[in-house]
Amino acid sequence: MTRLVLVLGDQLSPDVAALKAADKATDVVVMAEVGDEATYVKHHPKKIALILSAMRKFAARLEDDGWDVRYTRLDDPEASESIGGELLRRAEETGADSAIITEPGEWRLISALRHLPLKTEMLEDDRFVASHAEFEKWAEGRKALRMEYFYREMRRKTGLLMDGDDPAEGKWNFDHDNRKPAPDDVTHDPIWFEPDDTVEEVLALVESRFGNHFGDLRPFGFATDAAQAEQALDHFMDKALPKFGDYQDAMLSDHRFLYHSILSPYINIGLLDPVEVCRRAEAEYRAGRAPINAVEGFIRQIIGWRDYVRGIYFLEGPDYTSRNVLGHDRDLPGFYWGKPTKMNCVSNAVEQTGTDAYAHHIQRLMVTGNFGLLAGVDPHALHEWYLEVYADAFEWVEAPNVIGMSQFADGGVIASKPYVSSGAYINRMSDYCKGCSYSVSTKTGDKACPFNLLYWHFLMRHRERFGNNPRMAQMYRTWDRMDEERREAVLRDADRWLKKLDAGEVV
Repeated sequence: MTRLVLVLGDQLSPDVAALKAADKATDVVVMAEVGDEATYVKHHPKKIALILSAMRKFAARLEDDGWDVRYTRLDDPEASESIGGELLRRAEETGADSAIITEPGEWRLISALRHLPLKTEMLEDDRFVASHAEFEKWAEGRKALRMEYFYREMRRKTGLLMDGDDPAEGKWNFDHDNRKPAPDDVTHDPIWFEPDDTVEEVLALVESRFGNHFGDLRPFGFATDAAQAEQALDHFMDKALPKFGDYQDAMLSDHRFLYHSILSPYINIGLLDPVEVCRRAEAEYRAGRAPINAVEGFIRQIIGWRDYVRGIYFLEGPDYTSRNVLGHDRDLPGFYWGKPTKMNCVSNAVEQTGTDAYAHHIQRLMVTGNFGLLAGVDPHALHEWYLEVYADAFEWVEAPNVIGMSQFADGGVIASKPYVSSGAYINRMSDYCKGCSYSVSTKTGDKACPFNLLYWHFLMRHRERFGNNPRMAQMYRTWDRMDEERREAVLRDADRWLKKLDAGEVV
């Protein structure tokens, strides 16, 4: 009996679980471009174009390999608007009574597929180092689920950067060496690809269907097949990895990518295997071409952080994105959608996001995320914004980063303290403050950096919760040592600034 084999737009690997379990001789692969997946949040046009282009090329690859592929294009007149609808349509067309599905990375879609009037076998996505069972076993009985200890287990399991039973060079983590301010010059630009006929056809479709979504579609230069993604990987290893570690937290107005890899979109949709990417990085270290701090930091982001947040997402369950322990409810400010702001750091990060569908982790965490937390923005609104605007954002990876790491909305499942900072951190790690209308050295008044004002405002709003947190005690002691007049001025100016924000003034 024919079975359907569902391949989603972020499962574009011949080794994905459903394809490995299928029979090429009898089973039918179903792939579909559907309106629901592009619009349940209004994804960035570049993100939509990346996924649709890569899907079309992967479908052609499967056909060349002998698979029977039933592919639905977004503009097909018979297309339904949902993945489930397409499965049912293909079941009727082929006479199939069952489907093999690789588990989606989003509870929304998992639920929709489980409730179809079709027999489905949902296989765990095994493109990760830790299975659900392994992560649950690791998490069981722990008071705190800290990534560092999980990461060490993943190092042991894979053998990456291990010398026998010990970590390479005697340390698990070299993050202390990876916090250098922005360099005077940058000698790296990522590799981009000219759109071919397939991509150009998709770009025209995206322009016509999703031209009202936030972000620029053109110029478009993402890799859209495995061969191009391998070229991007080669380029990063040769040109950027050696300096990646030193400057991974730095931010520059005129050098958006610094020494970052821009490989996460390709890993997350299946064009690159995460462990093989890590093995390539390890080989650069073993050959003496890249230092340990760069390679360890890069590998930690993949087999550590990436695997860890996926584990958290599935461990915590479908309600995770609705958590809001701090009770934040401010509307998402218009400048997240490109409206004017006098805050140069936020303006830069959002402009880059709109242009490139990309910003690196510090721009996301310590600029747009930090502001949202300090100002008390609704974490679910921020979650949906991050999911919409970044090409590498899929809910399993995005939600824990936003709800947990960035906004502390999960109450400390991921982070032991909120990731908040004043303008001093942004000034140290970037050149943003030099061109800002506000003064990072001014603590009160109309010219004071809003991050300075809101930092203390946040701490005072939540003193009952965080006052006894050992990692925040020094902050509260600093506040208590200030003279009363200055404390009153800070809180008064912060309140006044927030009122302007809520009134829709340019702030």
